[in-house]
Amino acid sequence: MSTQDYFVIRPQEIVERALASSSSRACVVIVSCRSVANMRWARTTLTTNGETSHVSVSVIALVDVEGGVAAGSITGRVATSEDIDALVVSAEEAAHHGGPAEDARELVTAIEASADWDDAPEEATSAAFTKLAPDLGAVFSAARADDIEHFGYAEQAIITTYLGTSTGVRLRFAGPEARLELTAKSHGRSRSVWAGRADRTCASFDLGELDRELRQRLQWQGNRIEVASGRHDALLTPSATADLMIDLYWNSIARPAHEGRSVWSRPGGGTRVGELVGDPRFSLSSDPAMPGLEASPFVATISSSASGSVFDNGSPIGATKWIDHGVLSHLITSRFTAEQASLEFRPDAENVRVDVEGSHGTLDEVIARTDDALLVTCLWYNRVVDPQTLLLTGLTRDGVYVVRDGEVIGAATNFRFNDSPVGILSRIVDAGATVPTLAREMGDYFNRAAMPPLRIRDFNFSTVSQAN
Repeated sequence: MSTQDYFVIRPQEIVERALASSSSRACVVIVSCRSVANMRWARTTLTTNGETSHVSVSVIALVDVEGGVAAGSITGRVATSEDIDALVVSAEEAAHHGGPAEDARELVTAIEASADWDDAPEEATSAAFTKLAPDLGAVFSAARADDIEHFGYAEQAIITTYLGTSTGVRLRFAGPEARLELTAKSHGRSRSVWAGRADRTCASFDLGELDRELRQRLQWQGNRIEVASGRHDALLTPSATADLMIDLYWNSIARPAHEGRSVWSRPGGGTRVGELVGDPRFSLSSDPAMPGLEASPFVATISSSASGSVFDNGSPIGATKWIDHGVLSHLITSRFTAEQASLEFRPDAENVRVDVEGSHGTLDEVIARTDDALLVTCLWYNRVVDPQTLLLTGLTRDGVYVVRDGEVIGAATNFRFNDSPVGILSRIVDAGATVPTLAREMGDYFNRAAMPPLRIRDFNFSTVSQAN
């Protein structure tokens, strides 16, 4: 399917038509073009594959109302010029029915247009699987010979965003995302393991490496070891680390911290920015230009929230160290909340990275230098229990392994855990090298992450879980 097959009106034309049609004080138009190619398999057999495309248009009207400026946002699909005009009218009506926006600011101006503004949306096609598909076939053939069942999913997506404003902003960003998830089951499905990867393209995935990883873990599950719930040293894979750190990142927002509703609230008022909050070796950062994890370098949001503002659309997003060598350095802000909390304006980026100074080695090498710990391969169903401490509860899944004297000697049960990603920042015992990874729980929403394997002292495995 070509771009023209599913796109009736060019995105640039949608932007210009909507802005020309607007009669409001100011207007923002965001066109999001999502193109996806995917493959799914179950019981070691390909089940479905295909290509899909979706285009959404958001119009944000800013109108003068009694007491200030109101914002109205409407999102829909368009096939004709009349559809575009109707979205604009609906956005303006929504704004007139709303009260003055507390975050009202003048829109960004005087930004140089993206050099690729006139380019068509980028497409994801089944050609993305040229290398992956035959490699998967080889893995399936070997699995059938060994009575191993494979279940999984591969996806190549590209989201192309066009942002235009009545103040002259014309910005475009195309962000490719590739994801691969594999679950292997054996011995009558009594053993189950999972592995996942994320990158920019599916061509980078090494199926041979993943198959060896899955088979090794299935073998480890052949020796079951009783381990009681309670506090144990935990060795987290990069994927498990990612699930905890993405939760930490998403909860590092200035407004709730300033209002006393967050783990980053300072007793007595204000935020904890400037405080030592963890191991001095630990840093958490974002950067739209991060190699291999490139993300949109500008704000494009369709509604205001605690973490962002429609009035900031088009603002540049720069590199930020949220936690710098253990010190909380910045929180996510809009221009409004930055002024409210007396902090710097730091919009959130769509990638995140953890580094531990002096860390080195692969996961296998970290295992080799671990005396006694539980290896947690992935986490699932994580939920915030207490925002004041960022206490999370969730489940381990598809394998928890017992490490003794530098070797995996067998598998324990799965557990429910109750711990805080902020709390573990002060309990880091060891760490490996930072690598791109896919979070098991958060991968559906956020898959530009680079994390190290972490060994954490006294991780709280609160109760035994019967989940596989």
